[in-house]
Amino acid sequence: MKLVSWNVNGLRACVRKGFMDYFHQVDADIFCLQEIKLQQGQIDLELREYYQYWNYAERKGYSGTAVFTKEEPLSVKYGVGNEDIEEEGRIITLEFEGFYLVNVYTPNSKRDLSRLDYRLQWEDKLYRHLMELDEKKPVIYCGDLNVAHKEIDLRNDRTNHGNSGFTTEERGKMDRLLNAGFIDTLRYFYPDTDGLYTWWSYMKTIRERNVGWRIDYFIVSNRLENSLVDSQVHTEVLGSDHCPIMLEINS
Repeated sequence: MKLVSWNVNGLRACVRKGFMDYFHQVDADIFCLQEIKLQQGQIDLELREYYQYWNYAERKGYSGTAVFTKEEPLSVKYGVGNEDIEEEGRIITLEFEGFYLVNVYTPNSKRDLSRLDYRLQWEDKLYRHLMELDEKKPVIYCGDLNVAHKEIDLRNDRTNHGNSGFTTEERGKMDRLLNAGFIDTLRYFYPDTDGLYTWWSYMKTIRERNVGWRIDYFIVSNRLENSLVDSQVHTEVLGSDHCPIMLEINS
């Protein structure tokens, strides 16, 4: 089974930049999107083999998530029952026979960290959601998690300590999850490989010089370890300030 996650930073713009070419080429069984930045009825994608699930933000041109899947899920849940989360369209949970899939667009703490407290509260709610699901069946958790976990996960770690996305608090939430029985799949396969970034600033030559951050993840329950085949970043794929990431598992 092949799963893909991509923060498209505006799906309509990404479609104009070749989204569908990559979508058909990669032929994923499940394709997760973050930051779709649209409302219902603003786009019509011809995805004949896929069931489509959308979680739109109430604010126009902001946030939002979607999942396209070849297999119809047993159930679908939007958010984790919190009104603020629902308004921003940040979480979709799909239940399949063998696992739960949780597609997430984690809120940014903002450059001045004015939203850090909100972000940490949000992380706690999501953590409880993941733990509750994991008690029932394994979890595949993916998306733009807006944190570089370790120094290896961003180019300029020394100058970014304490900045949004690389605070001790945000990184600590990732530590907690991994210590609770989850695997960061990319680091499982490539623990010491530098330069595996998934986001780059739009500033000139930044992406060409690979001055980036890894803030997009596939994280899975420990008991899926024996099913893991590979975890990749598709840095060559353009169309957004993020690149797609892919997870292959034996289903």
